[in-house]
Formats: sequence, C-alpha cells, structure tokens
Amino acid sequence: MEYKNSHGTRIPSLGFGTFMLKPADARRMVEAALDIGYRHIDTAQLYRNEAEVGAAIAASPVGRDDIFLTTKVWIERFHAGDLEASVDESLGRLKTDYVDLLLLHWPNADVPLEETLAALLKVKHAGKAKNIGVSNFNTALVQQAVEIVGAEALVTNQVEYHPFLSQQKVLAQARQFGLLLTAYCPLAQGKVVDNDTLRDIGEMHGKSAAQVALRWLLQQDGVIAIPRTRNENHARDNFAVFDFELDHDEMGRIDNLLGDDRRISPGIAPEWDRP
Repeated sequence: MEYKNSHGTRIPSLGFGTFMLKPADARRMVEAALDIGYRHIDTAQLYRNEAEVGAAIAASPVGRDDIFLTTKVWIERFHAGDLEASVDESLGRLKTDYVDLLLLHWPNADVPLEETLAALLKVKHAGKAKNIGVSNFNTALVQQAVEIVGAEALVTNQVEYHPFLSQQKVLAQARQFGLLLTAYCPLAQGKVVDNDTLRDIGEMHGKSAAQVALRWLLQQDGVIAIPRTRNENHARDNFAVFDFELDHDEMGRIDNLLGDDRRISPGIAPEWDRP
C-alpha cells in the first residue's frame, strides 16, 4: 500500500468506494476489501449503507485504528446543529466514535458556507472527525472555503476524475493549497475497459486497462482513488496496482485521452467550467 499526505495526515492512496452498493453488497464487499488489503473505506449518508459498512469493519480482524474511514454529510443536513446531529447518527450507524475524514458531499447554495464549515469544524474539535474536507467543489468554492477556514483545515476535495475527464484546474488548485484530490469514478464506471490505449499499455505490463487507469491516477502527485465494485475478483484486481509503474510516455498517452465534457456526475454539480 502507498500513502499520500495532506497537512500531516497520511491517507492510503487507494481506497474502496461504496457508492450505489446495496446494504448487503456493502457489507460483503467491505469485508472482502479489508481482507484483500484495502485500508481506506469511503461511504456517505446518501449511500444508505453506513450501517453495513460499520458492521463489516466491526467484524473484520483489522483493527479500527488501521482503517481510514470516510463518510460524507448530505446537503439537507448542512445547517448548524443539524449537521452535528447527522454526524452523531452516522457514527451510530458506523459503530465507531470517530471517522478519519468527514466531507461535505456536494455544495449547497441555500446554506451559507460559513455556517456549514463552522459546524464541520465543531465536529472535528469534538474529536468525532479527525479530518475534514469537501467533495464536488469547483475551484471558486474551494477558494471560498480556504478563505473561511484556511487551507490547513482541509485535507481533500473529492471529485470525479478518470482518464477521460480533465480536472487539471481542480488538481492544480489542490496542490497549491496542499490538498489531496480524491478521485471517484476512477474507472469511468467501467468505460476504461474498452479503451484501446489503456488496453495496449496494459498488455505491455501484463495488466488490465482498469489497472492502468488506476496506476495513472496514483502516479500523479496529490491524487488518490476510490474505485467501487460489487465483484470481489475486480476488487482484488484493482488492488494489484502497486507492482508496476507507467513511464513518461505512457502517462502522456493517457493524458491525451482527457477531455472536458465526459462527466458522469449527477446534475447537482456546481459550474465546473468556472476558473
């Protein structure tokens, strides 16, 4: 396992995501992921599988302190007081006293960001979240968050990022502020497997197109990835990306696949084309 750092926080560079996993699948796959070697698990209030993720962690022989656990507050719970209550509910479902990372899941223009971030910091200061960050924030919103709480208070911006979607502005800003970029949908919901460039590069290394896509992400400075799968064999394959490296030319070939109009994220995203 490789690790990356943000403001002194050490995070496993490859995590296991649970988006769209039904409760039974979430429990089964988190148990399998921990057995495979994953030590970074990502869930959210919206996913409605926190209880099963918590049960899987509790049942695992892997100690809680060895697991980096992330959850996210849904936009309907962003008001002061309600946010803190929602975190207590999440911790109860997760069967833990704290999460390692607590994120704002999406921006919510109906609640002042100052109010939401103050509540998020309150949760952190209470020891219920070791770290805080944001998700699906464009550069303007990240700039606003940094102006409110300071860059050192945040560790990541979790956004969609894969070989078909350029996030260079978001990534450049994250590096400027010392934040990590956490890539969700890193395999473009399976679309990478049919790409000729990724498959050709994979053949040179005895790897699949999906493994090449993940390796491309992990070799970038300040990028971590959280692939999700319902298939234990795929989870095992996704983890087998630490025994090879892409050279400069291979990284460049994949960079050439990037575009700006290949987003999979749902429609509540902010204005991504803003600088």
